[in-house]
Amino acid sequence: MFENNRKKLIGFLACLLLFMISFVASIVFGATKISFSEAYHTFVHYDEENLQHVIVLTTRLPRAIIATVIGCCLAIAGVLMQAITRNPLASPSILGINTGAVFFVVLASTFLSLTSMVQYMWVAFFGAALSTFFVYFLGSIGRDGITPIKLILAGSAISALFLSSTQGLLVLNQKGLQEVLFWLTGSVSGRTLEMLFPVLPYMIVAVAVALFISKDINLMLSGDDVAKSLGVKTGVIKLVIGILVIFLAGGSVAVAGTVGFIGLIIPHIGRYFVGSDHRWLIPYSAILGAILVLLADVLARFIIMPSEVPIGVMTAIIGVPFFIYIARKGVLSL
Repeated sequence: MFENNRKKLIGFLACLLLFMISFVASIVFGATKISFSEAYHTFVHYDEENLQHVIVLTTRLPRAIIATVIGCCLAIAGVLMQAITRNPLASPSILGINTGAVFFVVLASTFLSLTSMVQYMWVAFFGAALSTFFVYFLGSIGRDGITPIKLILAGSAISALFLSSTQGLLVLNQKGLQEVLFWLTGSVSGRTLEMLFPVLPYMIVAVAVALFISKDINLMLSGDDVAKSLGVKTGVIKLVIGILVIFLAGGSVAVAGTVGFIGLIIPHIGRYFVGSDHRWLIPYSAILGAILVLLADVLARFIIMPSEVPIGVMTAIIGVPFFIYIARKGVLSL
């Protein structure tokens, strides 16, 4: 057991090193070339008249921080969703997180006079939370309470409802499409830390709680009856997981828009290294999710320079083949 944990710790440290490399790459690579030395001097000898220093501090660094947080939170949300539904193809979008957030942003763009991205962010967060509430409410109807299959069916129904409603609103307000295109495609470009800070405390608390209940999640993988016999309050844990997904995935969508497939593919990569022990899987998935989003964002800058590909498109390019691979192999054990 000690030797096994030692290997997992070494692997985590290796992932942490790769994350640091990816973070630095996110700061120095882009349309404007910035050397490693200039990036270093930005933090130790900042010169406000040096354009490269200004770019690093006001654009590249916030972008890297936001990409890191988004990757961590979406990956952990994916781990939680696959655990609660016991479905290897589950992701935060199964609760209608993405479609709910986008629908309310489009609704606000059509009927309200919002002027700042921060206002849109809170609207998106509200939409994500409300969508999750509806899914949990529908999934809990009946004597059996919340079950994986009812949760999946409710999520599919709510997602379809919000998606069709969004399309209808965009037909009525085609000029508003440009205002909400950011949430439809997903991006960390042009985002500021002022958008992240309001939801960051909730995300940090959600990560901490997820780690705290990781042992109970392990027990729930054996089935609700077994978990109950071992003293796990399964109903409470499922409710807590739903709230955590709202904070993690809902906050991520509110800040960066629809960045897909992170919550789907990262948990599987994490299980390849550490198995289904969520005490290890959650931190592994967090660091791997951050690495993937950082690298996807770097690649997005070079595809069609000087323009950029939305990061949601890049993660889809990476995620779709992986999704097909999982689907072809059939249901995997969690």
